[in-house]
Amino acid sequence: MIRDGYCYRFDDNLPLPEAEKWLLLSVVAAESLYGRSPVRLDAAFCLDRKQRSCVVDATSDVGRAIARIFTGFLTHQFGEVSFRVERVGPQREADLVTSAHASQGG
Repeated sequence: MIRDGYCYRFDDNLPLPEAEKWLLLSVVAAESLYGRSPVRLDAAFCLDRKQRSCVVDATSDVGRAIARIFTGFLTHQFGEVSFRVERVGPQREADLVTSAHASQGG
């Protein structure tokens, strides 16, 4: 299970084979930045055809690069309205600070 990552949900109009192609090209692009070994060791992702979704692990620089590249490719090819992406996993630091401040009556 990916604890910190990005979850993509694809519109019915976005062809899943195309999304998968762009995901794999994003991995190849990350190899150009980081090298084959770091990508092989640090990259993790899962495409769920039934749920029309994809999760990319963001716990490493490699994973964050894949997510950024994938988001750019999807936006360029299909437009921003053809998919949704959201962060999954631990709350961001700002959210934690806000919650702590509110619970202290701040």
